[in-house]
Amino acid sequence: MIKKWFKLKRNNIAQVQFIIEGYEGMATVTTVDPHTAIIQISIIPDFLQEVINLLENLKNKYHLEEIEYYTANI
Repeated sequence: MIKKWFKLKRNNIAQVQFIIEGYEGMATVTTVDPHTAIIQISIIPDFLQEVINLLENLKNKYHLEEIEYYTANI
């Protein structure tokens, strides 16, 4: 799995998750931190380019900001 992390507005988490996971079997979305609105997208390597294209389209509408790596403060 290829993992990418994004920061976005909290009220957009469910919408982005619904859209990405609607492309069955390409990627999954996990909310890493609901308070700071950090999500992790786990991408199946065979679909990397398709998911990158999708994320580029979503970045503008949902203001996704890719971050290098995220670890939760546990």
